[in-house]
Amino acid sequence: MTTTKILWIRGNQDRPPSEPYCPAATWTVECFDAAAGIERLPRQDYAVIVLDFPIPDWTPDGLAEQVCRLARGVPVLVRDPSATLNDAVRLARLGIHRFLAPPGEERQQIEQALHQHRTCSLAQLASRTGSEEWERLLVGDSREMRQVGNLIRLVGGRRATVLITGETGTGKELAARALHLAGPRRQAPWVAVNCSALPENLLEAELFGHVRGAFTGAVQGRLGRFEQAQNGTLFLDEIGELPLELQAKLLRVLQEREFQRLGSSETVHCDARVIAASNGDLVRRIEQGRFREDLFYRLNVVPIRMPPLRQRPGDVPALALHFVEKICRQEEIPLKTIAPEAAEWLCAQSWPGNVRQLENAIEMAVALSGDRDVLVPGDFPLHFQDRPPVSARPGDTPLVPVPDDGLDYERTVALIERSILEQALRKTGGNKKAAADMLRLKRTTLSAKVRSLEPAACA
Repeated sequence: MTTTKILWIRGNQDRPPSEPYCPAATWTVECFDAAAGIERLPRQDYAVIVLDFPIPDWTPDGLAEQVCRLARGVPVLVRDPSATLNDAVRLARLGIHRFLAPPGEERQQIEQALHQHRTCSLAQLASRTGSEEWERLLVGDSREMRQVGNLIRLVGGRRATVLITGETGTGKELAARALHLAGPRRQAPWVAVNCSALPENLLEAELFGHVRGAFTGAVQGRLGRFEQAQNGTLFLDEIGELPLELQAKLLRVLQEREFQRLGSSETVHCDARVIAASNGDLVRRIEQGRFREDLFYRLNVVPIRMPPLRQRPGDVPALALHFVEKICRQEEIPLKTIAPEAAEWLCAQSWPGNVRQLENAIEMAVALSGDRDVLVPGDFPLHFQDRPPVSARPGDTPLVPVPDDGLDYERTVALIERSILEQALRKTGGNKKAAADMLRLKRTTLSAKVRSLEPAACA
């Protein structure tokens, strides 16, 4: 039987210790220096990592993020007597496996984590990826995508209603499919409805079904989407476009788990998990009287936000290769690769259309590359390139009017540049990489421009 290592990072060794639990055929390595423990991670293989707080100079969030990033796939357990429920949820989003029971009662939890690690190791030997089907839908290893994956792993097996938000093209439907596949309903029906794609007078019949003669043209009865998704998952995309009258009926279905077909008084029991998605601001719609507040809270039991691509530029290469493989397979052509300069160009774009825009760009590049097996920057469509500046035409109002007595050119240009930088940094929450992407600059160029201005200019 092979020996399995457990790394136990704890606080000051002068603190009254509790003897770390060491199961049979394991070797527990105690480490009283968190920095030294982090240094061990790239060089050693561990089956379980325990973070025993309080740990001097480290917050639970900071240490957990570092450890989960360096030890992907290894169960990380946390013991923190001062942690609240909110702390536990936040750490779970960072990748923490679970919180440990009080000292002396952790045996079963550690053994379960060891069993999970051994099971995953065997699965990885049998499969190259070692990932479940739903995990393969989420391409990317950024912190933002790991948080999405952790939430799906936590709630996939639950019945709770989930609201997925995010900009257009961020992959909300893929996240919903991953939720469906991550739970016990994976073998049951998956039914998707776009609430903005159907006329209001047909949407009620589409959702709840109708009986023969319910309205003009109803020559026979029809099951609605809720019945089609029985025991499975119903995905309601663009939920913000649902008419107010139907919002009230949807609220009743979510609360009572029953409804009536159009034109019928018979009550139908419903056992479908509902996942909703919206790219609009539902809170603003509530303020405008266009969305019911009670329905929002009923849908928003578990919120998942899909990050825009500009917030996770490190995922662009993996996504690009994924789309190249997907498109080549669909077109039944030899697999192509991406030249390093093309990959660099892709990473430098801001992608306002998010993952969907990237996929469209890759599809066009594959088509334009012809028989070549390498994609180069010139294969990508010109409308994805930086937009040319708008030239002034006779009669246009000048952007900066020049007074008759002149102006200080250098100071005026500096003020304009400062304003642009301030706006970009404010919109990206101070994230210089995201601000540089927004302005189509290199990050080093943006940083140099910030330093060249007054210290308080872009604070």
